[in-house]
Amino acid sequence: MKILVSNIGSTSFKYRLYAMPEETLLARGGVERIGAENSRSYVIRDGETTEKVAPVPDHGEALSACFGQLTDPETGCLKEAGEIAAIGFKSVHAKGVSGVQLVDEKVLEAMEAFAKVAPAHNPPYVKAMRQLKSAYPELPLVAAFETGFHQTVPRANRTYAIPYEWMTDLGVERWGFHGASHRYIAGRIAELTGGKAKRVISCHLGGSSSICAIENGKSVGASMGMSPQSGLPNNNRVGDLDVFALPAILEGTDKSLEEVLDVLANQSGLLGISGVGNDLREIEEAAAGGNERATLAIDVFVESIRDYLGSYLVRLGGLDALVFTGGIGENSSVIRERVCRGLDGFGIVLDASTNESFKGEGRLSPELSATEVWVVPTNEEIIVARQSYERLTAKD
Repeated sequence: MKILVSNIGSTSFKYRLYAMPEETLLARGGVERIGAENSRSYVIRDGETTEKVAPVPDHGEALSACFGQLTDPETGCLKEAGEIAAIGFKSVHAKGVSGVQLVDEKVLEAMEAFAKVAPAHNPPYVKAMRQLKSAYPELPLVAAFETGFHQTVPRANRTYAIPYEWMTDLGVERWGFHGASHRYIAGRIAELTGGKAKRVISCHLGGSSSICAIENGKSVGASMGMSPQSGLPNNNRVGDLDVFALPAILEGTDKSLEEVLDVLANQSGLLGISGVGNDLREIEEAAAGGNERATLAIDVFVESIRDYLGSYLVRLGGLDALVFTGGIGENSSVIRERVCRGLDGFGIVLDASTNESFKGEGRLSPELSATEVWVVPTNEEIIVARQSYERLTAKD
């Protein structure tokens, strides 16, 4: 069975094509600048990239362009588009819906109901899914929601101190996100440690960042709450913020609520603090050159990570493995060192020379340290492929 795993942006459609259950990656590619005259369609197979520049008006046409490349006699790996059994999506959030779902009108309406909760994700996903369903009505679409992995978090750790009906009727609770990434880390670290790491903290650090406490392979804590705007500071999203700051912001800026929410979602986080940009590499370079705001942005980011790390150490009753993943977690030796600094008393020790030059997947802690510290590149797409395959082959 062949599963196309899609990653949708407002003007992009990226995919990976897997043969399941073998989990063989057959090809990857996508379309950039959808809606523009110079849309770029590309496919990468066997290390070779083939691309074409031509107008692609919408996501339905983007999928057609991808099908064309995948079935091309010279660049493709399929005889016909009908070999694709389904498209799987790393969906984010929906009101009253989680887990893995076949996309129908009920699922789409649930995603639309939480469009303002996940403004960067839900609107483009819903729009693209509707276009795809219209263009290819017989092709199943599978939504693997990021919140699904966190359904095992204890109720006491998911509930806000609000009127109870707001939770039951409106869905206001700590949902948690980056579920595909944290699910992958839970399985991969079990493989790498031979099952010895029962208590794991997964640090998904990148343009969007979150921390997850994992016990026996299941999530028991997630730093993101009701929305992906919460938790750690992200590249341009605010992270945790006292909601009673909003009146002061509204009065002091003379902005509308919608305008303030847009600033918090798009002009805050590391970008808002540093004033340099939202790329941590640029912020680290500016901080090294003496930029005080850039230094503060890094300090805020690190201390937020350490706050959740301390909380989850208590929740887990100790720690067997600390895992760094995501673009920052995998590549920034500075952030890894700063997060682990002074934690020897908790058994968290980095080998400084290994950490400084490390690339790829591997252990950064000394052999005899009580807690293993790892870098593990995540693979969210294979998780979505597995979940889509399991949903399509389920007996129900």
